Amino acid sequence: MRFATIVRIAKEPSSLLGRTGRIAVRSVFRHRARTAIMLAAVAFGTAGLIVSGGFIHDIFIQLGEAIIHSQSGHLQVAKRGFFTHGSRSSEKYLIPDLEREKSRLAARPEVNGVMARISFSGLLNNGRTDFPVLAEGIEPDREAALGSLLRITSGQQLSDRKHSGLLVGEGVARTLRLKPGDVATLLVSTPDGAMNTLDAEVVGVFQSFSKDYDARVVKLSLGTAQELLNTQGANLLVVSLSETRDTDSVGRSIRDGLAARGLEVKTWEELNDFYAKTVDMYDGLFGVFRVIMLIMVVLGVANAVNMSFLERAGEFGTMRALGNRNRDVVRLVLTESLILGLLGAAVGIVAGIGLAYGLSAAGIQMPPPPGSDLGYTAHVRVVPSVVAGAFLVGFSATVLAAIPSAVRVSRMSIAEALRRSV
Repeated sequence: MRFATIVRIAKEPSSLLGRTGRIAVRSVFRHRARTAIMLAAVAFGTAGLIVSGGFIHDIFIQLGEAIIHSQSGHLQVAKRGFFTHGSRSSEKYLIPDLEREKSRLAARPEVNGVMARISFSGLLNNGRTDFPVLAEGIEPDREAALGSLLRITSGQQLSDRKHSGLLVGEGVARTLRLKPGDVATLLVSTPDGAMNTLDAEVVGVFQSFSKDYDARVVKLSLGTAQELLNTQGANLLVVSLSETRDTDSVGRSIRDGLAARGLEVKTWEELNDFYAKTVDMYDGLFGVFRVIMLIMVVLGVANAVNMSFLERAGEFGTMRALGNRNRDVVRLVLTESLILGLLGAAVGIVAGIGLAYGLSAAGIQMPPPPGSDLGYTAHVRVVPSVVAGAFLVGFSATVLAAIPSAVRVSRMSIAEALRRSV
């Protein structure tokens, strides 16, 4: 029998209704041992997809939140051209009318906080050697609220109450052998070309998720940075939102207004292109895993289905001897598979969701990812799209596995089928 004929039979409304449906249900629950084996195979594959998919989605979310709450915020607003050329001459890209822009952004209901930054390059000296660094002038208390995933490994966080002081990345501290209480000298070039220095105490050492960031960044208060550079401005406004999911919508809504005032906005994903690359890589890996799981379920279920249906060849031969056509036998086989697929996938969803909540409650301790020194506690998230996809894979695998058996049984002669039952 051709595949197209089998598909047409499977689509007929009577496949799950009437006499065929009743016989299929009785057959499924009559052969309990075989049914349990097939259900276990389908449920295992479905649950595996739910757990693995939820684990990978948790990686995406935790990585994104680490980027947002240790470095970039949800949105960054700057003078047009700063994101492209500002690293070489940040003094040329100071935001005009800084306080008014901050007020406009802070007035939006989705916004949790707005903070100004000024970034510049310089040389940090420990009394023995110089080291090139990227310095950030920040508003300490507001940044502390944003940087909830910025870990202070020694010393303390910068504070608005202490005007001077340096917070250095762990890599910088290691290179220059600095610790809290040490005094370091920061040498910078002011916008008018003069050289200026700042002798400041190291108040703390920080660690973010990124080794590269920690190896080159030092932080100081915005007021101290402005005095050092002899300016009153800032070249970046960092916007923190109440919900990360609002990032794109808020970015789109403010983009036109900012463009009219010579400003531009970037989302945290646009600022960190490696995040998109990481997501694409894991999506590809999960896609391969999904295909492998589908093949495993198909092969496992196909073996059980094939054995079951061939052992029942005499039953099918009797049906055909009593006047049932080949298509009736095929319809019965496919209907049983549909029922098994639905039951197995449903059991797998219940098991997968239960495992996800159980593993999340226990927590999965993960080592530091590449490029980071910080480990983290992973969870397994229940993602509706992953659950739906896992159900579809489990159900489809069961139906696909039954097609070869249905073809084989339908092509077997009545005499041969009856002989198998002897």
